[in-house]
Amino acid sequence: MTKYNLAGRTVAITGSTGGLGAALAVTLRARGANLALFDLSQEAVDKQAAELGPATVARGWSADVRDLAGLESVMDAAAEHFGRIDVVIANAGVAAASAPLSVLDPNDFERAIDVNLSGVWRTFRAGLPHVEKRKGYLLAISSMAAFIHSPLNGPYVASKAGVWALADATRLELRDAGVGVGSAHPTFFRTPMMDEVHADPAGTAVWGGNTGGMWKMIPIEEVVDAIVDGIENRADLIVAPKNLAMVARMPGVVRPFVERFGFPGSTIRDAMALATRKN
Repeated sequence: MTKYNLAGRTVAITGSTGGLGAALAVTLRARGANLALFDLSQEAVDKQAAELGPATVARGWSADVRDLAGLESVMDAAAEHFGRIDVVIANAGVAAASAPLSVLDPNDFERAIDVNLSGVWRTFRAGLPHVEKRKGYLLAISSMAAFIHSPLNGPYVASKAGVWALADATRLELRDAGVGVGSAHPTFFRTPMMDEVHADPAGTAVWGGNTGGMWKMIPIEEVVDAIVDGIENRADLIVAPKNLAMVARMPGVVRPFVERFGFPGSTIRDAMALATRKN
């Protein structure tokens, strides 16, 4: 399969100033991509863009993934500025406090779902009209938590499992449109979000501080390389490190059979036409 050359293409990234978003931006720019950078602080994205190059190759917009109308506005602005959007990376996310169901603050649960899951849906919705024109690629940043569900982390693992499912469903919907859709599932790596987890005694206890064994952190560079390689291959599923691929793929081992025999021929296309007519 020919690689999806990123040079000259425009990549939009939500949560662009966070640990992973910032590292992805640097590598994507090095591959020649133009960058539409979205995050909550206009000052922060302006600074980030200036460090990556002139406005012709990198520009920032203030955006909140909890606001669909706002996301649509900045996506439109970015498409007008660069003349195109080829790839959208739904990267914005939050951690939830480590707590069991019985004592978890309901607001923590709702915030995690709203940002991590609904925020991906809104990002995809806002970016789709532009990506569809280019037969491009949508990527949702999920986690290995989509497959390995840890105690005291119900909101987070639920949101990340939902992201995986959402990406799979969206990929089927866009199959005939020539748009690729993938989800990325890294294990633990150092970011400000992980610093928050380790600042919580309960979070440290659950994962043993992520210093060894099954929960040991990997370098962020390994995660970035896997994600960028996945974009260039328009991958359905991106896993970092690669030795966890089997763990990630086991829940979906029957998926290709379901997709081929459960939704044959024009089944999805016909259903989408009916749904569009109804709405």
